Amino acid sequence: MCRTDGVFEPSGTGDDKAMDAAFTALLEDSVEELYESAPCGYLSTLMDGTIAKVNATLLGWLGLEREAVVGRRYFADLLTVGGRLYHETHFAPLLRMQGEVRGIALEMKTAHGGRLPVLVSSVIKNSGEGEPLLIRTTVFDASDRRAYEEELLRRRQEAERARVEAERARAEAEEARRQAETDRARLADALAVLQKSLLPHTLPVLPGLETAVHYHTASPDQLGGDFYDLFSLDGDRWAFFLGDVCGKGPQAAALTSLTRYTLRAAAHHDPEPTTVLTTLNAVLHEEYTASGDPRYCTCVFGVLAPAADGGMSVRLGSGGHPPALVLRGDGRAEFLPTPGGMLVGALPAVPFATAETILAPGETLLLYTDGLTEARTGPTGENLYGEDALLAFAADHAPAPPRTVIAALTELLEGFGDGLNDDTALLALGTPAQAGPGAG
Repeated sequence: MCRTDGVFEPSGTGDDKAMDAAFTALLEDSVEELYESAPCGYLSTLMDGTIAKVNATLLGWLGLEREAVVGRRYFADLLTVGGRLYHETHFAPLLRMQGEVRGIALEMKTAHGGRLPVLVSSVIKNSGEGEPLLIRTTVFDASDRRAYEEELLRRRQEAERARVEAERARAEAEEARRQAETDRARLADALAVLQKSLLPHTLPVLPGLETAVHYHTASPDQLGGDFYDLFSLDGDRWAFFLGDVCGKGPQAAALTSLTRYTLRAAAHHDPEPTTVLTTLNAVLHEEYTASGDPRYCTCVFGVLAPAADGGMSVRLGSGGHPPALVLRGDGRAEFLPTPGGMLVGALPAVPFATAETILAPGETLLLYTDGLTEARTGPTGENLYGEDALLAFAADHAPAPPRTVIAALTELLEGFGDGLNDDTALLALGTPAQAGPGAG
């Protein structure tokens, strides 16, 4: 079959002719049948809305009988209350003004009380003289579209709720972060105040002695366990100590406080270094280790007294602490070892040894905690700075007064960066260099 000027014409023979005949039979539907069985609803109303004609499709959708509708109902009667209100206020006036209205969403009532969402298009048919005769209306079932729109709306609402929840969660997280920062700042301030209470506010000014100190806290969120002090014993002698307690936090702070006050009290009773350390050992062992909670510290305790020619004699003892370092006036640096010193508080009875030296004018004694020598160095951070490197560093700076030594070591500590992961205390004591010939 081919098409010529809009008309299908048969072509070929045999099966082609049979197919053409079948196709022609399909096109023999009557106009009435096409109207009644159309895939959409059709109805015609008078100008007042009285239904004059309606097809079977629309009647089937609504579950109505033709006899109960034609001539007995108005188009508005088929609509829901909301649809009727919209029809009277918008649809009908617009139709009269324009002569046609297309694609208006309404809802129609079914015989069983249900609602049928529809899309309605209407056009006014006029007479030859232009007088309006009737209204022809086409109705499309919009149930699937309504379901799609409702699902789309539901999804949008869910997405909006999810967005709101996400915004709320973000705001709560931001508030929690700000609160955590505030709490951390308060904690850091409180810890800083408590840390200062465990250390002397300033070192005393002593005749014939220069001093300098530096304290590095590894973490602002934890109390450090390093401690130091310098105080007068009588008119001619001064005591000093520096050490490191085990652990961190409040328990370490309590141990530090007990250690400092015990050392001070013992020194005023008998300043001999071995006696002071023995007293501290007994107190810590009885307070902690003997009760099943072993806690201990390392400590250097010493006594200073004036010596001849403007120098200072030093007598010190050590309990498991790194050796003191002396920067000599001739440019040498040497450790002042105290062999045999054990951790303080670990055992009920511990022998402590003493060492003595003279600080000549211009010489400096350096005490330090192991945060300095155990700082991580190298590209991978696997190496410890160590005592050999410290000795070489001191020799490069000798001779030097306490403030110069502490300033150089502070710069060294800053250079370790993340490799400095422990608290570090530095205490330098020195005798002023004598003025050279010709000094005014």
